Amino acid sequence: MDKMRRILVYVCKDGAAQQRAQFVQSITGHFSDGGRDEVEVNCSLDKNQFVLHRAERGRGIPLQRPAFCPIKHLSVTEASAIPLDVQQRGIDVGVAIILQTANQRVLLTRRAKELRIFPNVWVPPGGHVEPDETLLDAGLRELQEETGLKLEQQEVSPKILGLWESVYPPMLSRGLPQRHHIVIYMLLLSSLTCDSLTPSCCASLSPSPAEVSACLWADSRLVRAIVSAVDGGEGEVQVDGLPGSISVSQVSTEGALSDSTLPVSVLISRAPVSGPDVERVSTGTKFALELWLKSLETSDL
Repeated sequence: MDKMRRILVYVCKDGAAQQRAQFVQSITGHFSDGGRDEVEVNCSLDKNQFVLHRAERGRGIPLQRPAFCPIKHLSVTEASAIPLDVQQRGIDVGVAIILQTANQRVLLTRRAKELRIFPNVWVPPGGHVEPDETLLDAGLRELQEETGLKLEQQEVSPKILGLWESVYPPMLSRGLPQRHHIVIYMLLLSSLTCDSLTPSCCASLSPSPAEVSACLWADSRLVRAIVSAVDGGEGEVQVDGLPGSISVSQVSTEGALSDSTLPVSVLISRAPVSGPDVERVSTGTKFALELWLKSLETSDL
C-alpha cells in the first residue's frame, strides 16, 4: 500500500528505458561525470512517476547534492546494513515553495521539534507530492496546510528553481540513511506584500503547530548571509551589516502567532559534522535561496 501512495523517482539515461531509482542510488551521481555534485536535468511528472533525464548544459534545471551526501559516501558494507524495508522504499519526491512577495521577501518556517525528519530546522513550506497532483497543486496544498496561506494558481507565477537530493540523516556520522528525497524547489511570485499576508487577509498566515514552530520573512540581505554559511565549508560568514537579531513569529501549541526575535547567528549556523544537529537553515534551502538570489539579479537586468 505504501508504494501505491507515494510518488517515486524514475531515471532515464542515454535513451534506455526509464527505471525506478533505488534507495541507495545517488541520482546526482547517476547523471554527473567524474563524481561531480551538480548536474543539469530535465524532469516530468507522468502517470504518478517523476522522471529525470540528463539535459545539455545550460538547457536544464540544476540538480545538486551536498559534498557530504551520505548516499555518495555509502560503502557496500554500510549499504547492506540498511534495513530491507528502507532499501525497498525507493526515492520520494517533495516540493518546497519559495514564496516571493511583491516587496521581495521569502517565507521560511522552522520545522516543529517533534518531527522525525529535520526537526527544528528552517526550511520553506513543502512536503510530498501526492498521487494525481501536479507539482504546483502539491506546492499550493502544502503551503496552505503548513502556513494557512491559500493561494490560487492564477495568483502566482510558478518557476522551478532547482532540484535537491536530500538524505536524512544528512551525514553518515549521524547514522545510516533513513529517507531519500528529490526536493523540487518552486518559486512562486505573489502580487501581495508580506505585510498584506496578515490574519485580516483572506490569505492569512496561520501556521500549523504540528509542523511549524516559527516563521519569518527574509529579505535578500539576510538571505545572502544565510547562503554564505556553506555547510561543510569554513571561513567567515558575510553578515553585511545585519543586526544581531531579527523579527520572527513564534507559533504556540494552539497555533497563535506572537512576535519574537531570533539571533542572526542561528540562521548562519553550519551543519555540525558530528554530534546532535542544531537549529539552522537546511543545506537544501541554502541551495534554493542562492538560486533565488540569482533570479532576482536576472529580473533586474
